[in-house]
Amino acid sequence: MEIADILIKFGLIIVIFLISLVVAMYSTYAERKVAAFFQDRVGPNRAGPWGILQPLADGGKMFLKEEIIPTNATPFLFIVGPSLAILTACIGSAVIPWGQNIVIAGKTIPLQVTDINVGILYIFGVVSLGVYGVMIGGWASNNKYSLLGAIRAASQNISYEISMGLSIIALLLVTHTLSLGEIAQQQHGWHWNVIYQPVGFILFLICAFAETNRTPFDLPECETELVGGYHTEYSSMKLGFYLFAEYINMFISSAVMVTLYWGSYNYPGMDYMNGLLGPTWGPLLGFAVMFFKVLLFIFFFMWVRWTIPRFRYDQLMDLGWKVLIPLAIANIVITACVITFL
Repeated sequence: MEIADILIKFGLIIVIFLISLVVAMYSTYAERKVAAFFQDRVGPNRAGPWGILQPLADGGKMFLKEEIIPTNATPFLFIVGPSLAILTACIGSAVIPWGQNIVIAGKTIPLQVTDINVGILYIFGVVSLGVYGVMIGGWASNNKYSLLGAIRAASQNISYEISMGLSIIALLLVTHTLSLGEIAQQQHGWHWNVIYQPVGFILFLICAFAETNRTPFDLPECETELVGGYHTEYSSMKLGFYLFAEYINMFISSAVMVTLYWGSYNYPGMDYMNGLLGPTWGPLLGFAVMFFKVLLFIFFFMWVRWTIPRFRYDQLMDLGWKVLIPLAIANIVITACVITFL
């Protein structure tokens, strides 16, 4: 690999990392505005016009607040927990195809950091590691509420990862590949996988809510029962890392769902627009289309949070083990039969 290619890859990594952080920052603003809309309030409106500088004010507050480590906490692990949470949240974007190859000054630049042939397995590996940040932080706090939140997070993630994996198996029977880049290419035009796998998409969507600890599956940080859950004892930027990790996970989960089921960067008339706009602006339009789809999913995450009450913990487990897993297995069997006999 030439030095220029290495610099391009490094630049792409930096750009995706910065986009993830900016989306996470302004997701906090959007969350409060969406909540205000549903509750007939105004929301943030003091920091800048329409409150658009509120995320910067919140970030400054996180950076400037005093760092506190509880006396009975395990200091090293207390710091490792949020660090691991933010790290695993950020590295999931490496295999997501954000658009077609773009040509700038005669140089072809792929809008994907790396297209490994087991991209879906990589995503699942990163997702399974993310729970360790929550578990370590909750246990190292030496607080009963934090520990209960960590236990809930571990059992919840393990339960719903099974359903999520089974929902993906049916998709693999249709696409015949584990590469996210190839899956995106196969959905050219209107050939989106959600048309062929609607049940699989619904299962994956429900599991994505559980994996990101979003309402109605936010039992690990249930304020009414556990104060703040696994990050009860955290303050300053360590708390900020946990909050950022949640919103980055929501962003990456939305991007994965768009890539797997909703056509990725594909849209009707894409070939015509690429011919009209050329090899630079055409792929950039595809990137904008994908980003728009991702933002719609982020809005849906927020809409659900301020509409549906959270489950009880026994309902959460019953849904995962008694409903989603049997449905996912049935979806695999039906998909296999359709592919084999039709």
